[in-house]
Amino acid sequence: MMELRRLRYFLVVSEELHFGRAAVRLHMSQPPLTRQISALEAELGFRLFDRSTRNVSLTAEGQHSLPYARSVLEQVDLTKAISAKLATGSSGHLALGYASSIALSEVFSRSIQAFCSACPDVQLTLEEGASSGQWTQLAEGRLDIGISRMHPPGDNPQVQAICLDNEPLVAAVPSDSPLAQQLQVSLAELGELPLITFPPDYGSGLNEIILGLYRHHGLTPRPAPSGRQITSIIALVAAGRGVAVVPQCTRTLVRRGVSYLPLAEPGACAPLLLLTRRHERSPLVRAFVEVIEQTLRGGLSG
Repeated sequence: MMELRRLRYFLVVSEELHFGRAAVRLHMSQPPLTRQISALEAELGFRLFDRSTRNVSLTAEGQHSLPYARSVLEQVDLTKAISAKLATGSSGHLALGYASSIALSEVFSRSIQAFCSACPDVQLTLEEGASSGQWTQLAEGRLDIGISRMHPPGDNPQVQAICLDNEPLVAAVPSDSPLAQQLQVSLAELGELPLITFPPDYGSGLNEIILGLYRHHGLTPRPAPSGRQITSIIALVAAGRGVAVVPQCTRTLVRRGVSYLPLAEPGACAPLLLLTRRHERSPLVRAFVEVIEQTLRGGLSG
């Protein structure tokens, strides 16, 4: 197998056309350099240089071989550089899943911004979907990270969740509703009106949290149309089709005909969960986790 160092020696000698100067550049003495070039020539089956007591010049074969040797070494150097970036999590591909409402969170947007600035060579793919769907995608390797509102079930040992934050829930009500004139609203008051949620079969973590709150307070939600995205849920509120309970970050969806009110019930929150495969933390995943934790330490909230 051809030794890469001999190709490097060949390039340096071809640039200097002097074995003595080439040896100085390579931090070695001249006789070993001469032997290595001779060994390379023997391996190739032709001379690379014409040598005389005064001059060194490339042979026709040497001239023809030079760009190929340079290309090989450039590819080797590039491979080393890419490998180093992969090892440190600064290059490669990262697939990130997120629940619909999380895209509105400042933590989410600032984390994406910080990660892309820190790792500009990483190809980041964002995939919106229900919280429950992320569990399967993570386990099957289709996602590297999930950001969710719902803990994976106990019988899913492949996925682990880290709670990053707890975000207050607020009520979204039609602006022409009497509730919109209040400073806050209770779940009991909301329970008198149709509750707009994600579809029951969507697998939404936010649905589970909201319906759990209603059950805890002895309430049964009145049926209403559903929406598969947080934006469509707010659009239905604006159309007067009911009310919704949404994460506080949804306030950024300023929509004519919709008013947001704090809930009277203390502790009504939706968790912000980071999901990863339990026994696999690639350098890219570790890099993203570090970025999102730094974002939270910086005092941002969604």
